[in-house]
Amino acid sequence: MRAAIISVTEKGAVLGEKIAERLFPEIPAKRFCFRKNSVGIPHNGAEFYDDLSKLTEDVFGKFDGIVFVCACGIAVREIAPFVRSKATDPAVTVVDDCGKFVVPILSGHLGGANILAEIIAEKIGAIPVITTATDISGKFSPDSFAAANRLIVTDLAAAKAVASAVLRGEKIGLKSEFPFLNLPVELSLNEKTKIGIQIAEKRLTEPFETTLTLIPKNIIAGVGCRKNTELAEIENAVFSRLRELGIDEKRLCALASADIKRGEKGLLEFAEKYKLTLKFFSAEELMSAKGEFNSSAFVEKITGADNVCERAAVCFGGRVIAPKAVSGRVTTAIAQLPVRLDFERRTL
Repeated sequence: MRAAIISVTEKGAVLGEKIAERLFPEIPAKRFCFRKNSVGIPHNGAEFYDDLSKLTEDVFGKFDGIVFVCACGIAVREIAPFVRSKATDPAVTVVDDCGKFVVPILSGHLGGANILAEIIAEKIGAIPVITTATDISGKFSPDSFAAANRLIVTDLAAAKAVASAVLRGEKIGLKSEFPFLNLPVELSLNEKTKIGIQIAEKRLTEPFETTLTLIPKNIIAGVGCRKNTELAEIENAVFSRLRELGIDEKRLCALASADIKRGEKGLLEFAEKYKLTLKFFSAEELMSAKGEFNSSAFVEKITGADNVCERAAVCFGGRVIAPKAVSGRVTTAIAQLPVRLDFERRTL
């Protein structure tokens, strides 16, 4: 998660710096301070802003989490025009100027605002104010489970039906293609329940009368490209490959490439646009990858490794499911990370 910390007052700016320092390095944060109220406040890497509404619009689509250090009412009014869906909105939390309370106000489960609030509260000695029904009841939340285990929620209405059934005390069925740990008491492996959860690579069947299908976001694209290849060409090569394989684009979670491509604007823009993890590996690391790869003397001469896309995907931790393919100036290999589900996992 990348977070934006927005302060309004001079006191808030000081607290915002404290929050940023204590979240680092687990959660990298960028600070924004209201210029009018920041006279005499050390810059320390923060950016000044003059228009809070304009800043909110800008950070809303660029950061995974937003922390407002101000009154809740200010934050609510500022984010209101940009709220779209719990599936896409960032996690938004509010911390009062005195650092006494941390309140998640948007995307508590899927976005991770509840957990972010708990982490901030622990770091600064504040009280997290959590209001979502399943959390305050200490019950299983399908949204939180999905977010913690990098699962895509395919149907928000079904997710709501599961959460409501849990609160009513009904048993929820479970059918999973993947191994899991710590099955909660609210769930049952009995597929005869009316409402249930299916965890699978594709949404093919509906084993329950009301089925919530959760799909793992575990696909890696190993990418090699010519110098100065534009975003559009990389985007087309990767997504065309996924479509050919029948893999939902939403499952893509990461890109991997050679260290020599660290400055490639197209790759960097692609990762930023789709909020993908991007890792680069040295020639030595690539050549140490275990497995059989499609080698190229030309590629080895340029990069120091006989294959970039397949080896990079393996170095990232993936298992190659579609080997090297060439599309214009781009080569791609598709790999998937292992899925290890844990119902007690709580991560951002």
